[in-house]
Amino acid sequence: EVRLAESGGGLAQPGGSLRLSCTASGFPFSLHPMSWVRQPPGKGPEWVAGINDNGDREMYAVSVKDRFNISRDNARNVLYLQMNDLIPEDSAVYYCTNEFYSEIVPSQNSGTQVTVSS
Repeated sequence: EVRLAESGGGLAQPGGSLRLSCTASGFPFSLHPMSWVRQPPGKGPEWVAGINDNGDREMYAVSVKDRFNISRDNARNVLYLQMNDLIPEDSAVYYCTNEFYSEIVPSQNSGTQVTVSS
């Protein structure tokens, strides 16, 4: 059974930073691309960033490029999202997926809430 457990969210001030983690199990993590998807309150899901299986290719949504960094630790089956220079528009529930690109919130994930506010 595929399990993806997000953590690391919380309240941050504008300009602040947070680091999200996603612990994966139930599938060969090192063979799968991964991504982060977010869903702001009252809006649809938005793809944020994707990374290939060995971590040498990354892509970002225009809205987060140059502020967010996606990375992975294949030895620990963990995906990360370093978020810097946060703005209120980054407030959302963040989810990880085992695809490079997705605009679907995985139904089995609980996500992690990020709130950017002063």
